[in-house]
Amino acid sequence: MTRKLFVTTALPYANGPFHVGHIMEYIQADLWVRFQRMQGHDVKFVCADDAHGAPIMIAAEKAGLTPQAFVAEVAAGRPAYLNGFHIAFDHWHSTDAPENHQLAQDIYKALRQEGLIVERTIEQFFDPDKGMFLPDRFIKGECPKCGAQDQYGDNCEVCGAVYAPTDLKHPRSALSGATPVLKSSSHFFFALSSPRCVTFLKQWAQTPGRLQGEVLNKISEWFAEDEAGQSRLADWDISRDAPYFGIRIPDTDDKYFYVWLDAPVGYLASLKALLGPAFEGYVADPEVEQVHFIGKDIVTFHTLFWPAMLHFSGRKTPQHIYVHGHLTVLGEKMSKSRGTGISPLKYLELGLDAQWLRYYIAAKLNARVEDIDFNPEDFVTRVNSDLVGKYINIASRAAGFLTKRFAGRLSADLGVEGRTLLDGLRAPSEAIASLYEERETGKALREIMALADRVNEFVDQHKPWELAKQSGQEAVLHDVCSVCIEAFRILTVYLKPVLPALAAQVEAFLQVSPLQWSDAQRDLGASGSHTIAPYQHLMQRADLTKVNQLFEAPVSTTVSTTVSPKVSPGGEDIAEEITIDDFGKVDLRIARIVKAELVEGSDKLLRLTLDVGEVDDRGQARHRNVFSGIRSAYRPEDLTGKLTVLVANLAPRKMKFGVSEGMVLSAAHADGKAHPGLYVLQPWPGATPGMRVR
Repeated sequence: MTRKLFVTTALPYANGPFHVGHIMEYIQADLWVRFQRMQGHDVKFVCADDAHGAPIMIAAEKAGLTPQAFVAEVAAGRPAYLNGFHIAFDHWHSTDAPENHQLAQDIYKALRQEGLIVERTIEQFFDPDKGMFLPDRFIKGECPKCGAQDQYGDNCEVCGAVYAPTDLKHPRSALSGATPVLKSSSHFFFALSSPRCVTFLKQWAQTPGRLQGEVLNKISEWFAEDEAGQSRLADWDISRDAPYFGIRIPDTDDKYFYVWLDAPVGYLASLKALLGPAFEGYVADPEVEQVHFIGKDIVTFHTLFWPAMLHFSGRKTPQHIYVHGHLTVLGEKMSKSRGTGISPLKYLELGLDAQWLRYYIAAKLNARVEDIDFNPEDFVTRVNSDLVGKYINIASRAAGFLTKRFAGRLSADLGVEGRTLLDGLRAPSEAIASLYEERETGKALREIMALADRVNEFVDQHKPWELAKQSGQEAVLHDVCSVCIEAFRILTVYLKPVLPALAAQVEAFLQVSPLQWSDAQRDLGASGSHTIAPYQHLMQRADLTKVNQLFEAPVSTTVSTTVSPKVSPGGEDIAEEITIDDFGKVDLRIARIVKAELVEGSDKLLRLTLDVGEVDDRGQARHRNVFSGIRSAYRPEDLTGKLTVLVANLAPRKMKFGVSEGMVLSAAHADGKAHPGLYVLQPWPGATPGMRVR
């Protein structure tokens, strides 16, 4: 039966270009969509820019643009990424489009009609310097649950706690640095705590196949009841005060929808822009499956708020929400400042094949919510071994003989061994299809490469290059090479969702129409008259030197106005110019090293216990745990009792040995071999723990 699938990816926030994490998600969804279409299913694949919110309003103001013009500039750069990595959405829209304004307001009105919109006066933080109420993401402070520093006003990135901005300890405005003040304002809430909502969401979430087990376990925490028998689900504040770039709430003059209300509505708006008048009938069709691909950081919005919004506004809810982990680089979270980020455009500009990245990501993805890691050496090895050494190698070893000896014509008689091999390649077709369906692409590709190994064993056994030298072996050579091309075509069918551009090249080489999944089950040369085109090389080998250029800092094009040759102090250029506001974001504090210890299992790290003058809720001294890579320069006893300088508002980092709550400053020459030495910064006597370095 033909399935009807409405598929989306998470909407990227329109305040900057795509990063490789976006590309990872789009590749996962794109290959799943391509697989479904090869099965003959009808798919509508859409996305949009998430264009609203205070961050975009503020960024546009800094750029001297209107929010609309700012978003338009960002959106204009999207096609280079999507086309470059062969990601084929049917439509790309914007949440600031008329369709989204109308749909968001219609859904709100339906929820209000259901009695699920309540109005109440709240106190919220107001920046006296900027003259505006502060969105959650522009308030920072100490997590009220775990004490982690520099956390946002809505959730902690260290312990995962969700809270109100007013729960933060030591709050500050991320815009001006000012201490915010509380002011009263009337806000609208979606009554998510309503027993109706709680009952519905429990049933919805527990529907088999709707959510992955890890996701269901996570959101089930919200259904747990407190001592009073109340669910942990709280009413959701869906309004924001002017000034705000967004969709105005009906019947108000100065209230706008919180961006997370209208953002997921953008899925529907993009579909509406694609389908036009057929939209309402399509989304109401019970046979249409709504499928979302999202990252693990936005699970709450998609598994609680979004289905409740849809259900109680009289709309269908998603059948599946597929959650993936993050992409790390060499085991670390991506960071531009540490040189561990990957620019997708730089990848393409370096001439690296987009399909290498598609394959590498697909080979690591699975159906669980797990992070996957990009390792340059592993990347090159996998591409060269699997794609070039195993897959492409099959065609390159056989096609030339067919062109030169048999005018490109395939043999109809493939021999007993050949047919046995091809039957063995066709047998796991359904199993591989199931793996694609279940998003177990890593397993699928391992199975496909195991099949490629079997084909290469066949080639090595029959040695067509030797058959070509022997008289009387023309028929055998013809059959062996034809088997190789048939096998190559079957493998191409299996790989086409991952390698669409390469598959198109193969289709042209084989002179066949676009391959469908069912094509794996038939012989191309069964008539004895099918011919292939002359073979042209299909893929280059990956070069580690070039891949490593992804992590090199860009060469500055600034023209120096100095007469004398430039000498870089400390062996490296001065960093790009910043403003005093940029410097003000870094909170440097005097810290006393209470204790220094060796870290078992590491030859680089010392564990430092630091007194930064902090106290906990009970007034007791609170110490920080910091891992520092200074073991080569210092013995623990040399450091105990000394003062140093700590980056106090650096987000805590989970490491193999524990959580590091900051970074101790040290100096070293860029060329550590020619200029050995590492020097921990020490303040002058008189400084005390907790003093800020200005």
